[in-house]
Amino acid sequence: MGMKEAYEKKLQAQLDEWGAQIDTLKAKADKAEADVQLEYYKEIEELRAMQNEANKKIVELKNASDDAWEDLKAGMDSAWDSLSIAVKSATSRFSS
Repeated sequence: MGMKEAYEKKLQAQLDEWGAQIDTLKAKADKAEADVQLEYYKEIEELRAMQNEANKKIVELKNASDDAWEDLKAGMDSAWDSLSIAVKSATSRFSS
């Protein structure tokens, strides 16, 4: 397996993990009191939008040539960092 494929697999695995965490947050939001439920749903919607953007970037990466994928890597890493921080932040807020 080449570096590009290994990178793709790593990103997809992380994205799948975040998807599961977002699903867990959705389940918690469903059980929350009505006054905080709307806030939770708004945050989940934002996380889903970020997740969709990250998924698009994976598709771009898969379609990139072996030479061009390195150029996409910096943008990918930035998107992943943003999503990671957002999921961690939401998880901590939903836990309190």
